[in-house]
Amino acid sequence: MPESVAPEHQHQLDTSGLYCPEPVMLLHGKLDEVDAGEVLLVIATDPATTRDIPRFCQFLKQELLLQDENSEVYRYWIKKA
Repeated sequence: MPESVAPEHQHQLDTSGLYCPEPVMLLHGKLDEVDAGEVLLVIATDPATTRDIPRFCQFLKQELLLQDENSEVYRYWIKKA
């Protein structure tokens, strides 16, 4: 994905190499550091995150702005409610 298309983000969480449930657990903790309205970019390599992170966002009412996959790397832009 061209960088110009990706939403601007203020925070980043790299969970590369970690597997379920660690990426979601770290995401939950990282969101405590993010202010409402800010965007967090999550980078993951676990294919389970394609299911887990959208469900996490829906359950906790966080806005998933964009979900992208490129070369087995998954990226999620989440805007904190």
